[in-house]
Amino acid sequence: MTVLPADGLSLAAEFPAPAHEQWQRLVEGVLRKSGKEVAGTAAEEALSTTVEDGLITRPLYTSRDGAPDAGYPGFAPFTRGGTAEGNAAGGWDVRQRHTLADPARLNEAVLADLENGVTSLWLTVGGFGGVPVSGLARALDGVLLDLAPVVLDAGNELDAAATELLRIAAERGVDAPALRGNLGADPFALAARGGTVPDSSDAVRWALRCAREFPGLRALTVDALPYHEAGGSAAEELGASLATGVAVLRDLTEAGLTVEQACGQLEFRYAATADQFLTIAKLRAARRLWSRVAEVCGAAGAGAQRQHAVTSPVMMTRRDPWVNMLRTTLACLGAGVGGAGSVTVLPFDHALGLPDAFARRIARNTSTILLEESHLAQVIDPAGGSWYVERLTAELADAAWSFFQEIERSGGQAAALRSGMIRERLAATWAARSKDLARRKEPITGVSEFPLLAERPVEREAAPVDPVAPGGLPRVRRDEAFEALRARSDAHLAATGQRPKVFLAALGPAAAHTARASFAANLFRAGGIEPVHDPVSVDAATAAGAFSASGATVACLCSSDALYAEQAAAVAGALRSAGAQRVFLAGRPGEHAGVDEYVFAGSDVVAVLSSLLDRMDVA
Repeated sequence: MTVLPADGLSLAAEFPAPAHEQWQRLVEGVLRKSGKEVAGTAAEEALSTTVEDGLITRPLYTSRDGAPDAGYPGFAPFTRGGTAEGNAAGGWDVRQRHTLADPARLNEAVLADLENGVTSLWLTVGGFGGVPVSGLARALDGVLLDLAPVVLDAGNELDAAATELLRIAAERGVDAPALRGNLGADPFALAARGGTVPDSSDAVRWALRCAREFPGLRALTVDALPYHEAGGSAAEELGASLATGVAVLRDLTEAGLTVEQACGQLEFRYAATADQFLTIAKLRAARRLWSRVAEVCGAAGAGAQRQHAVTSPVMMTRRDPWVNMLRTTLACLGAGVGGAGSVTVLPFDHALGLPDAFARRIARNTSTILLEESHLAQVIDPAGGSWYVERLTAELADAAWSFFQEIERSGGQAAALRSGMIRERLAATWAARSKDLARRKEPITGVSEFPLLAERPVEREAAPVDPVAPGGLPRVRRDEAFEALRARSDAHLAATGQRPKVFLAALGPAAAHTARASFAANLFRAGGIEPVHDPVSVDAATAAGAFSASGATVACLCSSDALYAEQAAAVAGALRSAGAQRVFLAGRPGEHAGVDEYVFAGSDVVAVLSSLLDRMDVA
């Protein structure tokens, strides 16, 4: 019988421990085969990836990247969780968002959600698309306000909506201590959207009343979504939220609340994206940063940040919207692992209009599956101790703190919004990201990659659009440039009965042309241009006839570099003689007679396709 050593089973006990440098030498050998002569640290850097905020994701993390100061859940710096039990006791709060204006329809949707897994409600009241304040009682008919917290999004109608909510609760006999939720006041987010000067007077007045009369009801939401939806990075979203939180603390303490009471009136709202690791790190970094703010204010114990994560509207696509279910699942996973107290999963058809009952069901069931079937909340901070996550959390916190300090140096959040500093910073970030999207360096599945031109459009009831105010932050989407191209193609289809076409002139056997033919077909479909790959292969003698039969007006050569050298010029000439207005070649730019333009990995796909549609007179 084998007896295990006292310290357990050591599988590699008889082998020497490998050094980091030994691993680097193995990497050197692999890279050398691909033509890269690098050594040591440079070999490791060659496999690293630069992501947003200048952060670098390395291929390997070790114990050197750990975070010894992460602490324990419920204790400063709260990196591992704002409460000692985290979400392990009952899972996160499943918060559904509703934007219906009809009180009866809203009530039907609300009750269906509460009966099927939703634990709190997020209601748009007044403004664009919200239920009227006068209809709030009807919308909440049958809702037990002492069991189902209500979060308001009332904008400029905060005062009326909050008054009505408290009136309804009192009328139904709900004791003040039993009322829970959030009145949703954020004068800074409102000013950021509207291009106005923040006015905190109503928010402060309601915070004072909640602190005095309603211990379970918060008055303010520090909403970082406007900065995320304007194209901001994760660090910029965190930095802006910190600056907002500090500004609100100043207002509340000046009005008479202690720092502890003021912190107790705040809930922070962040975007959760399909980049699950960045989402996890962002929520952990947010708690760490807010803990530092509370410590500096002399109330370290009050720095446990209450977090509400919302799946990113920026990542939602209008084309192939079913893929949004996968995006929101990853985002919800990241939010849950990151320790968010409340999670809102936006329906997959969010970008198309008002969601239907099926979309709302899938949204709420996303949380249910992760909680009940994946048991995601049973471990507090399951990513804690991951060397990668710990390093990413620390680096993201540093980048966010730098942006926060920049805002403070400019005079604080109100001054930074008024001067346009934040708007300009976010616009620059979005412009840089737009270039990556246009070059498909950041792919969008179903839109810039693997689009399906034959998909049947998903139609939804139109949702009211809140117009962008002069000087206010815009709302951007990752798919907007490609959506504009596809809309042009759709209009052409409606007018002529067919989409614009490109003929794929594949040279040689399938082994030589398949990779580049697939690449070209994928690229042109992203602009709504239908590729015609028939026959499978052509040469100088057959290209003209095949092109004429295709119904296309442009062509693209697809093959290997060797065959391009032999046949490209002759085939391009044949295509031109058959009437091709423009001849592309799939591959790096070279010297090939008769070729007008080259398409390759890293080229500006949006610019190429937009110019091509112009030439095709696709308005």
